[in-house]
Amino acid sequence: MRLSQAPIIPKVITMASYLNATAPLCAPSTFTFPDLFGAQILSINANLVTNFSTSVKDIYFANHPSITVENATFCNVTVSYTHPGQGDHINVGAYLPVGTWNERMQAVGGGGWVAGGHNFFLSTTAMAGAMASGYATITTDAGLGAANDASPWALLSPGNVNLYNLQNLASVSLNDEAIIGKSLINDFYGKPPKYSYWSGCSQGGRQGLMLAQRYPGVYDGIAAAAPAINWNSLFLTMLWSQLVMNLAGEYPQGCELDELSAAAISACDGLDGVVDGLVSNIKACDFDPFTLIGTEFNCSTTGKNIKISKIAAEVANATWTGPRGADGRFLWYGPNIGADLSGTLTTQALAMTTCNANGTCVGAPSPLGAQWVALFIKKNPDFNLTNMTHEQFDELLHAGSQQYHSMIDTSDADLSGFKAAGGKMLTFHGLSDQIIPASGTEHYYNEVTKLDSNVHDFYRYFEVPGLQHCALGNGGQPTAVFDALVAWVEDGIAPDTLPVSPTGLDGTTIERILCPYPSVVTYDGVSDPATADGFSCV
Repeated sequence: MRLSQAPIIPKVITMASYLNATAPLCAPSTFTFPDLFGAQILSINANLVTNFSTSVKDIYFANHPSITVENATFCNVTVSYTHPGQGDHINVGAYLPVGTWNERMQAVGGGGWVAGGHNFFLSTTAMAGAMASGYATITTDAGLGAANDASPWALLSPGNVNLYNLQNLASVSLNDEAIIGKSLINDFYGKPPKYSYWSGCSQGGRQGLMLAQRYPGVYDGIAAAAPAINWNSLFLTMLWSQLVMNLAGEYPQGCELDELSAAAISACDGLDGVVDGLVSNIKACDFDPFTLIGTEFNCSTTGKNIKISKIAAEVANATWTGPRGADGRFLWYGPNIGADLSGTLTTQALAMTTCNANGTCVGAPSPLGAQWVALFIKKNPDFNLTNMTHEQFDELLHAGSQQYHSMIDTSDADLSGFKAAGGKMLTFHGLSDQIIPASGTEHYYNEVTKLDSNVHDFYRYFEVPGLQHCALGNGGQPTAVFDALVAWVEDGIAPDTLPVSPTGLDGTTIERILCPYPSVVTYDGVSDPATADGFSCV
């Protein structure tokens, strides 16, 4: 049964009433551990935080606009628990605002190898942002800590993966967190939340989709941006460009890849009817980097004129094309033209190299992909990626799928349970995402559509031209996603478009709309292209 959708009238709890104990005390004794089958409480800690102020920027608060927290008072709660016999120690954190609660709960996701938690910057930043809007907010560390590094927890010993830890990251801690969070809220405010939401990007986006797939009745609304789904294929894709360079024994300068990217964007920019520095019509973009081999340009990193090499064209082409087997068969998608290949814009990219002053370069593989292969597939922290053959790459991708598909791939297209529970979900993905190929999210949405042609009634996906991974790039940050989700859940208003403000060619902000896939943004060819008036969804 869905929760009541009556208008929300926030109950104001003043500090005076709080201190007079007419409101619940922020003390461990206020809280009880919920009936969570298979779990055992270790401790509950609570302390009152007053005069808390901070600024939360949208690039660290996916799905939301920037917001300022001013002089907030909240109960900071940490619940530690274990699943007896598994040797885990999981922490769920909550910020419970005093005097400003809007009777809703918002859980926030993690990033990279980190599920979240009180010690993870992105999660605590998002929690502060959620609290600024009146939400009681929660997070979990899945028992893995806050370091973006799987090596401390992945293996019990060489050759033996800690599957309980991976299972906690994948799914189990997410359901536990929701149950614990709702219990804390009920204990503190004397009532459960009227609505419960999830918001995250990357790992947080994957977590949101896992909740919709495996625990469909837990959240009323889920905002799952740039989701790290198709986990095994994604992580092997992170090593594909490096494999191409290793097999060739050559490594281009990053500035060569930047030059090729700029040329590709220029060639494909106008395919949507307007030249604005954004490649919106990705499928019509057919750029051949090999035509620029030998072209001379000034390298930004060396300050000298160099020529685009054959290996630079090969690496760019292979990255855009995506992994292919030794026999040429399709394995997975690569990032689109417009994605940062070298790491110059975003400090992390799939074709990164590190170069010496003399111009000699070596590959710089993604730590995420490298650890997935070494720790979870090979189960050997000393596995040497640089000696991998193309055939071994194919075998590793297949082996990873065999072992972990059902655990963490998060690609189950059957969302019938989420639909039946009345849930609503919004996803956006930057078409220039340099880490998680947007085509993987498109692929997933198409698979869901095959099972339910009315998917639009409960799940909508928006592509964002020019946006890199979760943030950055010139495509603009989609900051209205969460508010649109709330309006859909509580008022039944489905978002037919979302606003976004890219950076134009002259460096000024322009206005655009985002369209729910499979519709595309179309320009009328007449209106001022700096405004959204001439753009519609077709």
